[in-house]
Amino acid sequence: MGIVKYRPTTNGRRGMSTLKNEEVTVGNQPTKSLLVSKSKTGGRNNQGKLTVRHIGGGAKQKYRIIDFKRDKFGVTGKVTTIEYDPNRNANIALITYKDGEKRYIIAPKDLKVGMIIESNVACDIKVGNAMQLQNIPVGTLIHNVELKPGKGAEIARAAGASVQILGRDDKYVIVRLQSGETRKIVGTCMATIGSVGNEDYELVNIGKAGRTRHMGIRPTNRGSVMNPNDHPHGGGEGKAPIGRKSPMTPWGKPALGVKTRKAKKASSKLIISRKNK
Repeated sequence: MGIVKYRPTTNGRRGMSTLKNEEVTVGNQPTKSLLVSKSKTGGRNNQGKLTVRHIGGGAKQKYRIIDFKRDKFGVTGKVTTIEYDPNRNANIALITYKDGEKRYIIAPKDLKVGMIIESNVACDIKVGNAMQLQNIPVGTLIHNVELKPGKGAEIARAAGASVQILGRDDKYVIVRLQSGETRKIVGTCMATIGSVGNEDYELVNIGKAGRTRHMGIRPTNRGSVMNPNDHPHGGGEGKAPIGRKSPMTPWGKPALGVKTRKAKKASSKLIISRKNK
C-alpha cells in the first residue's frame, strides 16, 4: 500500500491524495452471486422521518456479502482475488474453497493471491486462518473477533484494526482492543489471525468537498453560525462563544465527550479496564 499525492494544478487537487491500491487485483469484476442490491435511505426511517443528518446522494453501490462467521470448517480455500469494497475502508478477498463455494472475507495484511487458508476449531497460526480464541497463542494479533459464539465478527473489522491476546481466565480470553480497553471474551468465539490490511487508509486527504458528496455525505454546518432558534450555540454578535458550560447537540443535550454507554449494561462485567486508561 502507498499514498499518491497530486500536484496542486487546481484548488481541488491541492493537498489531495489517494491510495495506490497495489494489492488489489487489476481488471477484476466482483462475483455476481455475492452481490446484493443496496438502496439509499437519505437518513430517513420507515416513516420517512429524518433520523440521521447529513446523509444523501452519493455514488450507487452494491453490497458485497462478507463471511464474518468463518464457519466453513475443515475445508481449505484459495485466495483468488483481492478486491476494493465501496462499503468499507478495508479491502476484501475472494476465497474459492475446494468444494467450489466462493466467499468474501475481510483481507488481512500480507494476504496474497494464491495463498491457502482455512477455518477450524484449531489450525495453523497463519495469516487469514480463523479459529477459536482459546486455541490462539498469547501475544498474537487478531481481527474479525466475535463477541458471542456463532454471531459473527463484531470487533476489529476496519482498515488497520487489530486486537492482541493478553492471556486466559477460565473459559474467557483476555484481549486488548485498539482503543486501549482490556476485556474478556468467551474462548469459543472465532477470530482471524493477523491485522486488517489497507492501513494507509487513514492517511488519505480527501482534498475537496465533491469527494465527500460521492461518499453520500452532505454538508455539515456548525451550530455557532446558526440562529438561536436552530441551535443552542447560535446567536450573538460576531464570533461569539457557545454560551454554555459544555457543547450541546441541536436538541440541547450534552455532546462531545459525554458517555453514552448504559450504566447497567450486562457486558460491563467483562470489561477489565476502560479505554485510554
